[in-house]
Amino acid sequence: MQAITYLRVSTDKQGKSGLGLEAQREAAARFASSNGLTIINEYVETETGKGSNALSKRPQLVAALADAKRLKATLLVAKLDRLSRNTLFLLTLLDSKVDVAFADMPKVQGPMGRFLLTQMAAVAELEAGLISQRTKDALAAAKANGKELGKNGRALATKRKAEAADRIAPLAPMLNELKGRGLSMRAIVAELNANAVPSPGGGKWHLASLDRALRRINEGEASAA
Repeated sequence: MQAITYLRVSTDKQGKSGLGLEAQREAAARFASSNGLTIINEYVETETGKGSNALSKRPQLVAALADAKRLKATLLVAKLDRLSRNTLFLLTLLDSKVDVAFADMPKVQGPMGRFLLTQMAAVAELEAGLISQRTKDALAAAKANGKELGKNGRALATKRKAEAADRIAPLAPMLNELKGRGLSMRAIVAELNANAVPSPGGGKWHLASLDRALRRINEGEASAA
């Protein structure tokens, strides 16, 4: 069985640095290995996932779907939310008759697979809507109580960003050296934990904490250039 992977990041910075893609690529490779799939091609997109017409804004996804349909291959996505949180959009994909699999879900096909995917998408869309509504309600309540919105939040964000940069700065040479060896994100995490190197938060390293650290290092180097 053949598979075509689709990887997506939501910002230009993530796309240019490759951050986030490595973890998706590794997840897809593990899933393919455990399900007897051979990855024959990869498509990478840097684009927002918002909107029911998101398919028209993602030429790489359109190409991946056409390739998978032509070769009768499975379209393999690392995570459901990397594809879309919009139920209508997901149903459009399912109607394309391409077998879609997600590395963070059991491999299911046919009517049961369609049912599970649409339920998962509906829950994700509901969650996104509730988060948005809670944020709007909190901002409205703060404004009603006379609080100046934005100013304090920006100052706190700037302070936290500076503190994070200070914690990460001493680790930059080591992380750049490990990355320069060509190690994968997972291998770097394993090496750091094996050598008892604390993360910026003081605990063990994980893919997420390494991703954040490398992103801040890249941002620091870009601003210094």
